[in-house]
Amino acid sequence: MLHKRLLIISAVVAANVAVAAYAQNNTPELPPTPSTYSELVSARPPVTDQDITDRPYRILGEVRAEVRKATIFSRAPSRDKVFRELWERAVRLRADAVVNARAGGARVTAMSWGSRRSIGQAVKFLTDAEIAAGQTGERRPLTDLSQDD
Repeated sequence: MLHKRLLIISAVVAANVAVAAYAQNNTPELPPTPSTYSELVSARPPVTDQDITDRPYRILGEVRAEVRKATIFSRAPSRDKVFRELWERAVRLRADAVVNARAGGARVTAMSWGSRRSIGQAVKFLTDAEIAAGQTGERRPLTDLSQDD
C-alpha cells in the first residue's frame, strides 16, 4: 500500500516538473533592444544589451541583479524582468540608462528554485554643453557575469 502511494506521488511530481520545464523553455522570440540614444531614452525601462555609440556618456558604475522565481512551477525570470531590476538599481545611481546589459541563464540555487543573474553599466549621457566643451565619453569592458560581487 505504501509502495503504491509513493509511486503515485512520484509520478505526479515528475509530471508537474516536466510541464514546468516545458513552459519555461517555450519562450517567444525576444524583441530587439534599443541601439541608438534616441531609442534608448524613449524605452521603458531604458536598458539595452548593446553599447550606445551615437552619444557619449559617463559610466556611473556596474549594476548587478539576481531575480528569483517563487516556486518550482513558476516561469523562469524573463529578460524584461531582469532588465527592469537592473534599471531599479541604476535609478539609485541617478543614471539615464543601462548599457551593455547581460543576463545569464536560469539556474537552480540553494535559496531558490531558479534565479537569473544580470549585470550592466549604469550611464549618464553627456549634455550638449559638455560635448561642446570637448568632453568625451568613456568606454570600459564589463565585468564577467559569473564573478561574485
